[in-house]
Amino acid sequence: MGLLKFIGWLATNVVALGAACVIFDGIGFRGSSGWDEVTDNFWPLLFVALILGIVNSFVSPVIKFLSIPFIIITLGLFLLLINALMLLFTEWLAGLFDLDFFVDGFWNAVGGAIVITIVTWAVGLVFGDAAKA
Repeated sequence: MGLLKFIGWLATNVVALGAACVIFDGIGFRGSSGWDEVTDNFWPLLFVALILGIVNSFVSPVIKFLSIPFIIITLGLFLLLINALMLLFTEWLAGLFDLDFFVDGFWNAVGGAIVITIVTWAVGLVFGDAAKA
């Protein structure tokens, strides 16, 4: 992966995670809310976005492969559960690095996963898919 491709990938994750922080009160950084979460915590947001990207690149494909029967039976809705669990796992990993990132509950994780997926798709649509480059 080239440096520019990596920066684009990380920037996409930052934008998607920042959108989830702004939209949901149950996702963000302790001590701030709204746009302050994104602007006051840019470096922690960048680091959490890196953690989320690594989790989505390495852990998520393994879980999805092992869950193929459930994904087929639920017509793909199980993918939403997997994405929510990856966001909760990211919260746990961020806690290991003493970041004040939190996801308050399962339904906030589901909503955050939906927002992150939609924003990632929209950024890919506007700026081109980095995987095809």
